[in-house]
Amino acid sequence: MQTLSSVCVFEKEIKKSRFIAHAAPVSNPERAMAFLKLISRRKATHNCWAYRIDGQGRFNDDGEPGGTAGRPILGALEKQGIDRAMVVVIRYFGGIKLGAGGLARAYGGVAAECLQQARRIPIRRDVRVEITVPFDAMGRLYPVLDAFGVQDRNEAYDELGLILTGSLESGQQRAFAGRLADDFRGAAAWRVLPG
Repeated sequence: MQTLSSVCVFEKEIKKSRFIAHAAPVSNPERAMAFLKLISRRKATHNCWAYRIDGQGRFNDDGEPGGTAGRPILGALEKQGIDRAMVVVIRYFGGIKLGAGGLARAYGGVAAECLQQARRIPIRRDVRVEITVPFDAMGRLYPVLDAFGVQDRNEAYDELGLILTGSLESGQQRAFAGRLADDFRGAAAWRVLPG
């Protein structure tokens, strides 16, 4: 599964109507709605959109006949295997009606072309981990965390040492366990946190 690395814009005229697609990475519905608010144009005839976040999709036809705009935009995201992303297609009506089929082809097609041009990156699937090390081994832990890209770190201390939680890419678990065993010779303990 992939997401977008940055915002992409694509514009096309179809039977005198101007369609402008804006695609962006979004991590949650709140960010998707903030992007919609930023991109929407009041003077446009329609601001239709769809997003897909963690496999869940949502869309809006913004006044176009039901299923002719938002659903085809969502379909473009799904067909290209893109998640954690939103596409807003702005339409300026040019005076020629497209019909339901024409609208669906226009919205879905413009969204698909925009997504094809967008730069993509793989989606990182993380697990939350907890690592415990004694005080005298703390300095050796940070290079290991950096090497494995452990993110969103939180530190706590008790009488035995450091208790660190963070996000580790799920595919790195076996290699991470091996590195801790090699570098700390039993002095470090770790576990995947539930949820």
